[in-house]
Amino acid sequence: MAHPLHHAESSARKFGGVAEDYQALHDWIDGSKAFYSGYTHRALRHHAQGCFEAERLFGTAITNAAGRQVPVRFIAEQHIKEDCGGRIPSLQDWFSRIQAEPWMSKGHLEQGAAEEAALTPLSPERWRAEVAEGRTILGYLDWCRRYAGCSGGRHEER
Repeated sequence: MAHPLHHAESSARKFGGVAEDYQALHDWIDGSKAFYSGYTHRALRHHAQGCFEAERLFGTAITNAAGRQVPVRFIAEQHIKEDCGGRIPSLQDWFSRIQAEPWMSKGHLEQGAAEEAALTPLSPERWRAEVAEGRTILGYLDWCRRYAGCSGGRHEER
């Protein structure tokens, strides 16, 4: 479905009441459209954990205009099934399809960290090279604590 209003109308047909009873919940589920309009905006809330987060925010159930209590999780599940081919993906389903980029695991040496770690023979330059070559994602101080030194370009763990 293209719009939260259509989901709200669908909820009213399925659970009773009127679309307005469900609008706020469907607006929240699709709230990530505010910063990314492509379908991958769904990775933020269109999954099983998103259903439980909706329940945490909106309560266990809503009472619609017909006086019926409807579980929030059921409404969220309906929305997600309508958007995701009849299934409720897991958060892992979304995250496992993210293409890794180098910037996602690049460490950054904060100002002053080199002075703080001056007690170790491991240099910030060497740590930066390790990060750039994808051999560590550790922060500099953690890296210094973990490795005693290098031989032949390979780490020797303490």
